[in-house]
Amino acid sequence: MSPELKAQIYTIVARVPEGRVTSYGRIAAMTEGATARMVGSAMRQLPSGHGLPWHRVINASGKLADHAGAVEQQRLLKAEGVNLEGKSRVPTSFFWP
Repeated sequence: MSPELKAQIYTIVARVPEGRVTSYGRIAAMTEGATARMVGSAMRQLPSGHGLPWHRVINASGKLADHAGAVEQQRLLKAEGVNLEGKSRVPTSFFWP
């Protein structure tokens, strides 16, 4: 993935409003050629101390991925007022844009 495409992805992630989420695919559609998988890859490559709201990026079905940061992601989303259905699903009403 080119540095320019990765920068586009990170710019879009930075724009996701507090209390909202978006999907890998929606971010990809806003770029010039990224796929949802590429967005996921870019998110996994975030450097430490990046400050981006990574926790606001989820899969298209609204389900939080089962990964090492899942507990922290749930905590951050709840702190922003995102109500989860069950333990790991975000209602579509919280999706941006």
